[in-house]
Amino acid sequence: MIDMKKNLLKLELGLSTALLCGLGSLVAFAEGEDGAAAAEEVKDAVETATNAPTNTAKPNAFMTWLPIIIYIALFILIGYFLLFRPQKKRKQQEEELRSSLMLGDEITTIGGICGKIVSIKDDNLTIESSIDRTLMEVKNWAVRDVKKLITDDDKKEK
Repeated sequence: MIDMKKNLLKLELGLSTALLCGLGSLVAFAEGEDGAAAAEEVKDAVETATNAPTNTAKPNAFMTWLPIIIYIALFILIGYFLLFRPQKKRKQQEEELRSSLMLGDEITTIGGICGKIVSIKDDNLTIESSIDRTLMEVKNWAVRDVKKLITDDDKKEK
């Protein structure tokens, strides 16, 4: 990167030298003097300018890594709002649903079995799943959907 800048600077100086030499020769010719001497003076001035030390400061390491750090931070932020936060909310809603299970609620399991809750023990539910009153025991985490039992107290509140 620095070499390319030096090469561009040399090219610019070379072009400006040729231009100045040509202008110096034209001015000297117009004044009736020797054009070669004027061109040599301009050439010497340009050479002293090119041999002067140039300020080639190395780029700051932090500034080279800054865009990468910004992209990573944006990726994490977008990932949080698009992936992790909605998943956390969904999981919290499922936990609230499972903790609010009561006797008499009609549930649907993740396997598609529908039934009414007959008893609750720790994280096991016993459901009655048909007209024949078949009892099945399922885990609490297997509940997908709940239809709450509407009581007379709930009707009065509405």
